[in-house]
Amino acid sequence: MNPIDIIEIIAIVFGIISVWFSKKENVWVFPSGLINTTFYIYLSIKGDLYGEAVVNLYYTGMSLYGWYNWLKRDDQNLKVLNITNSTATEWLYEILFFVTLYVIIFFSLVYIKNAFAPGAIPWADALASASAFTGMWLMARKKVNSWIWWIITNIASIPLYYVKGYEKTSIYYLILLILAVLGLQEWRKKANQHKNG
Repeated sequence: MNPIDIIEIIAIVFGIISVWFSKKENVWVFPSGLINTTFYIYLSIKGDLYGEAVVNLYYTGMSLYGWYNWLKRDDQNLKVLNITNSTATEWLYEILFFVTLYVIIFFSLVYIKNAFAPGAIPWADALASASAFTGMWLMARKKVNSWIWWIITNIASIPLYYVKGYEKTSIYYLILLILAVLGLQEWRKKANQHKNG
């Protein structure tokens, strides 16, 4: 087994662990996610997936922010941040955030493709990247919609990584897609319980 395969397997294992913790609303989502993102920054650059490399760098920063948010407690030692649904206004901001990022990432990747990375796939990389940026931003704030953006990310990433030769990562994103659907269901229940309780 070559070193790239070993790095990919480690990244996959910690990514699955991280999403499992997220689904369970467990703060260990962030330290396990940091291991995953570190390895995927390297793999993404190696595979000319520069949008994904930037996303993983962003995940690293947002993981620290989310970790801090999820650990905050009030005077009675109760968690401050609970799982909630997005309002109509928040949905609008999420969509605007996604569209803005998609356009920026897409045109950046077109430039990179023409300049020095002919193997780049701008539209797919931008879709996976912009939806992942949006999902991570909302995950750090415990918004149910984060899972919808993760589902989009996973659907875009499955074929993207497959055509780049990262078959194991493609299967990994299929597993993450299943976990994201389950996470969406679980977080919807928790948001409704919090709202009604």
